[in-house]
Amino acid sequence: MTWVKRLIKLCPIRSIAMELVKFDLVKMQRPEISAKEYQQGTLYQYEVREYLLQKWNRTCAYCSAKDVPLEVEHIQPKSCGGTNRVSNLAIACVPCNRAKSNLDIREFLADTPSRLKRILSQAKAPLKDAAAVNSTRWKLYNSLFETGLPVTTGTGAQTKFNRTQQGLPKRHYLDAAMVSGTPKLEILTNQPLLIKCAGHGNRQVIHVDKFGFPRINKSRELVRKSAHIKQVKGFQTGDIVKAIVPKGQKIGSYLGKVAIRSTGSFNIKTVTQTVQGINHKYCSIVHRKDGYLYGF
Repeated sequence: MTWVKRLIKLCPIRSIAMELVKFDLVKMQRPEISAKEYQQGTLYQYEVREYLLQKWNRTCAYCSAKDVPLEVEHIQPKSCGGTNRVSNLAIACVPCNRAKSNLDIREFLADTPSRLKRILSQAKAPLKDAAAVNSTRWKLYNSLFETGLPVTTGTGAQTKFNRTQQGLPKRHYLDAAMVSGTPKLEILTNQPLLIKCAGHGNRQVIHVDKFGFPRINKSRELVRKSAHIKQVKGFQTGDIVKAIVPKGQKIGSYLGKVAIRSTGSFNIKTVTQTVQGINHKYCSIVHRKDGYLYGF
């Protein structure tokens, strides 16, 4: 909603189109459930494929290939007792799917134990992201409706149909434009601005491990004191800065997110690296911290 409001201020927005997605969690977890127990009509097969594409980042689980035809793959083959549950499904490219065939995944990836461990771990990931979509979609719709603009909705299948009709590649920003079924989309760039929510910092006093046990206990006094150190030399951690260093070992130009230090010697995190010890006098503000990260 933050970005909806920003865009309304900046652009002559006349209507809003929303992809009203719903995942059938029961069917995804228990595909063997009978019609007598389960009587809702769903787009189960479509949902599973779209969910798996998101879960595996639209890359082959075995070779990490991108922008190639991908197929739904049974991690534990059905011939060896595997099921159709989403926890036993992955996305694989055609060559990997054929090479694996009905082999047990432990046999197929015997030479790459690290990849085997990653796939088994990722396959068992909970459906919390799908549950979040289900529980927030109507709240989002109602919030969009309160803007006073006409709001239309569509399904994921309709978005995919609109995109494939125009022969466009799978990209999030193109999908967003295709929700409304634009008659003909004219693309003026191949480098859209990527925006990621980064928050405004961490006020957590006690950090815990993955089991919930305390790992680091920051005293409340330390947290209280650090809250007052917001800026150093006019910069704040999270600001996007450009640094031009004219001399020394770190000579060069750097653009990225800054981490301030009370000494005035900052760290700058660029797209490819983190450069430490950049003097504040070489830095200039590009964009003030607003809770988002920007890049191409």
